[in-house]
Amino acid sequence: MNIQVKEAVMPQVKIHVLGKSESPTKMNIRAGKFKMIIDEPESMGGSNEGPSPVQMLLTALAGCLNVTGHQVAKENNLDLERMTISIDGNMNPCTFMGCSFKERAGFQSIKVVVKPIFSNSVSDEMVKLWLEETEARCPVTDNIKEGTQILIDNN
Repeated sequence: MNIQVKEAVMPQVKIHVLGKSESPTKMNIRAGKFKMIIDEPESMGGSNEGPSPVQMLLTALAGCLNVTGHQVAKENNLDLERMTISIDGNMNPCTFMGCSFKERAGFQSIKVVVKPIFSNSVSDEMVKLWLEETEARCPVTDNIKEGTQILIDNN
């Protein structure tokens, strides 16, 4: 069995998120109809009222891998019941804090462990192909791995 890849043309989708700062560390975010708070832990000067921005990035990665993994499984008649995704990111906060500029400000590495549960019999080779296709098609994985253009201005 091979992973099936379908070619199609679809219009681009625009995603909009609006954030309003409540304090130096806390921001109220609106994403579609959803409201959330992003904050820093107390150890970073925050009030710990929500996940930090870097926790949200890893949360987005887990959520996107979940959706993409289920889509790839569905397209290939793999009965994916559920999966557990564990993510660990390693970063040095010194660049962000301004105490050193020897490393990137972001994660130096991110390790993702995906444990899928299929209700039908799936070979180890098919699981490997499924995971590779899931990784390749996950938009958040792509945005983290590739050099997505980010334009920041004040307009």
